[in-house]
Amino acid sequence: MSSFRRKFIGDRSFYKTLLMVAVPMVIQNGITNFVNLLDNLMVGQLGTEMMSGVSIINQLMMVYAISIFGMVSGASIFSTQFYGQGNNEGMKHTFRFKVISCLVITLIWMAIFYFLRSGLINLFLHDDGTGVDLNLAFNSAEQYLFIMLIGLIPFTLSQVYASTLRETGQTILPMIASIVAVLVNFVGNYILIFGHFGAPKLGVIGAAIATCASRFIEALIVLLWTHLNIARFPFMLGVYKSFYIPVALVKQIFAKGMPLLMNETLWSVSQAMLTQAYSTRGLSVVAAFNISGTVGNVFNVVFISMGSAIAILVGQKLGAGDLDAAYDTDRKLFFVSLITGLVTGAVMFVLAPQFPKFYNTSQEVKHLAMMLLCVNACYYVVYSVYNATYFTLRSGGKTMLTFFFDSFSLLLLSVPFAYILTGLTDWPIYVCFALVQGIEAIKCVIGVILVKKKIWLVDLVKELS
Repeated sequence: MSSFRRKFIGDRSFYKTLLMVAVPMVIQNGITNFVNLLDNLMVGQLGTEMMSGVSIINQLMMVYAISIFGMVSGASIFSTQFYGQGNNEGMKHTFRFKVISCLVITLIWMAIFYFLRSGLINLFLHDDGTGVDLNLAFNSAEQYLFIMLIGLIPFTLSQVYASTLRETGQTILPMIASIVAVLVNFVGNYILIFGHFGAPKLGVIGAAIATCASRFIEALIVLLWTHLNIARFPFMLGVYKSFYIPVALVKQIFAKGMPLLMNETLWSVSQAMLTQAYSTRGLSVVAAFNISGTVGNVFNVVFISMGSAIAILVGQKLGAGDLDAAYDTDRKLFFVSLITGLVTGAVMFVLAPQFPKFYNTSQEVKHLAMMLLCVNACYYVVYSVYNATYFTLRSGGKTMLTFFFDSFSLLLLSVPFAYILTGLTDWPIYVCFALVQGIEAIKCVIGVILVKKKIWLVDLVKELS
């Protein structure tokens, strides 16, 4: 028992550090996703078609958002270790790389969304014979998209700044900015969707306007606070006087970061393809997945924040060259991930029947949403542990491995399996979903084995010093 405690249970200092890093992210992501749930409930009052139209655009926007996350994360591997090393110049160069690369990616996605919008939206629209209006769903999606495009630039900048602040251990400010933004979004939705306080009743257009406004406010808070507190972040001094980035660092970021970008992008594309495969069963399935996905995101914040904590805490140990401490820290964080996954899944399973009741949609959609939530709840411990393996391997720069292990397998295994099940069987959609998610359990076991082999214990920035 003492051996188990020594390996997997940390001391008071360990948990204090973990709480300082993880709790602000849990609060931030928790409030964000809870308010998003309330927003989704408000849009859900407009009807199945409008809710589905917004859901389709949010599914597409997720691909863009995850690609930004992938690019930021690729550079963050180095900036986290530079910070652990105390290298301000390295931090400055990686920040510049984030700004340039993420803005380029944003402009590309804006063009894709604008010029290919009709084809992309129609991929998810299928008549299931329940009398839904596909034209109304299409028009709602298109109206929502046009306005959402305006908010992509501020979203990108806030992600770049917030990620850099977190890498320095400053998680409070991004949390505050996010909380303010989601509250603005919530109030804006309440006023503009339904026309309260004398405002026009704008429906999905009002939801898009409120979201864009919140993104501008979040970016403004993060950018202003960072540059007004330059003494706390010396690497930001003169960061825009030049856009010079050492070629050797660029090569290293691309070598380690591009697989991560490809992984995150392909992962999100694969998720969109999975949704499209399920959507062939009709618009009711799209609506059900929208409900279960939005509710699930509220519970996801625990294991997602644990993954970010692993990336930060283990990455700093690696950057400081203390490989033994990095492994010990990671093992203890793994145990925390396991326990939190079990608890979160249990809570979600118990509450699953309650959430769909709040939506203005058919009983069929509500039942499907409840069953999908129950399936997700049963897999939460798998999601949690797998997420820990992913961020562990990534913290040591094993991004090519995570690429093949994560999104490549999703694209080659899960997506075809979903199309086979939805196209060649008449099984209920939640049964198909449960079988497809079973692949994640297999990947989870492989991930744990790879982590135990210690192939990720690498000090990446030592040779760049």
